Amino acid sequence: MKKILTVVCALGLLAPGFCSGVEEGFSSMFNGKDLTGWDGSPALWSVRDGAITGQTTRENPAKENTFLIWTGGQPGDFEMRCSFRIEANNSAGFANSGVQYRSKVVKPEYWVVAGYQADMEAGTQYTGQLYEEKGRGILAWRGQKVLIHPDGKLEVTGSLGSAADLEKEIHKGEWNEYVIIAKGNHLQQFINGKEMMDVVDEQKEKAATSGVIALQLHAGQPGRCEMTVQYKDLRIKVEPSVKKIVFVAGPPSHGPGEHEYRAGCILLANCLGGVPGVQTMIYSNGWPADPNAFEGADAIVLSMDGGPTHPALQGDHLAQLASLMDKGVGLACIHYAVEPVKEKGEAEFLQWMGGAFEVNWSVNPTWVANFDKLPDHPVARGVNPFQIRDEWYFHMRFAPDMKGVTPILSAVAPASTMDRHDGPHEGNAAVREAVARGEPQIMAWACERPNGGRGFGFTGAHYHKNWANDDFRKTVLNGLLWIAKAEVPPIGVESKVSEEDLKANLDMKVARK
Repeated sequence: MKKILTVVCALGLLAPGFCSGVEEGFSSMFNGKDLTGWDGSPALWSVRDGAITGQTTRENPAKENTFLIWTGGQPGDFEMRCSFRIEANNSAGFANSGVQYRSKVVKPEYWVVAGYQADMEAGTQYTGQLYEEKGRGILAWRGQKVLIHPDGKLEVTGSLGSAADLEKEIHKGEWNEYVIIAKGNHLQQFINGKEMMDVVDEQKEKAATSGVIALQLHAGQPGRCEMTVQYKDLRIKVEPSVKKIVFVAGPPSHGPGEHEYRAGCILLANCLGGVPGVQTMIYSNGWPADPNAFEGADAIVLSMDGGPTHPALQGDHLAQLASLMDKGVGLACIHYAVEPVKEKGEAEFLQWMGGAFEVNWSVNPTWVANFDKLPDHPVARGVNPFQIRDEWYFHMRFAPDMKGVTPILSAVAPASTMDRHDGPHEGNAAVREAVARGEPQIMAWACERPNGGRGFGFTGAHYHKNWANDDFRKTVLNGLLWIAKAEVPPIGVESKVSEEDLKANLDMKVARK
């Protein structure tokens, strides 16, 4: 029998996930004992008999659709396998659940998620279909092969069998095996070895390429809210995916060796060249004219002058960024690029990146910052304590209550940083008081947005030569991987920079007198 099964599997006669010996590369998502690695309402989710269990009752209903969210990552291309069982404990026979994937958290206080859902119910109509929670609704009924055109039109391109025949493969009230495969814009769902739906999503502004995985517990009115859903044997194999990081370098600025935006971006991109699965693109001398410059970007890095002439604030560029941020694209700003203006851009930067330079509040002195402590965060992996002289901006404006913000590089600014007169960038009463109190100042930070997007701010790099410092450089390289949702190596991004590397690609500048 084992030999027969092996041959059947090799010939591809069974769907992925239903042949023994294909578990290689899969990781468990559930320890079978408790909800470690998952986040959801403790009043509604528990572990019973070795299975994740979601239950609502008349006395304890779900106020709205709520989810148990896997905290193990936000995969893009993957294959997930699990077993499920769902029961309606009400006279209406209603019970509905599903597995969310490539989704985003839209209401963290009640664990509400939006995105693709592999549907299931206690009835006969919806199990196996593809539904988009809080989005486009039903994208494919059970048995359909569907092409979603760029304009959102749904075209049924083929059949996997009748919905009624496929429904016979589903064991009501018993355990069923669900397999979800997402690869690029191609989505497939299988139950008990039978393909239930097949979708190609070409509506790029709405198609998700990565996101959270979560289990649904549906809300219901009295008489329809009593239900139980269980999941077990959850495991996943995440396929390596290429992460695209787009650098935008501003026009030449300052004197030789200062604000070397183009050279700095090229140097960082070259350092990332040795990281598997990372693709970089560089646009120099200002905002890219190509309307498709950010197509497929996982992260955008801005290295440019800030203030009123900030390239991101010109024309429709801020709106262009907003559209990308809504999709969860990462954003990093280096040095002067962290400064929008209060009237335009600051609110957006605080939302997207967690912090920004604010005139008449933040300052930009040149000083030696001593970073003697690093946090337990992926951006700080492999970074050793270091000190270095730079034009370190500090006393930054951050999101209220530092929500979602993690300081990465912090140091106590010496009194010498307050030697200048008050001015929009030089000093003010609030920063002088903070320095006098010895408050640690944040010069680099990481931010997690509610929609799953990430931001990274780094106020150093006025002096191009500082890229030669391994820990200085590693902090930024780690940060760029992190905002692109690429895995940061346990020891951080290892790279080497020679004297020749530092001299390469410098702008043609005349030394300032």
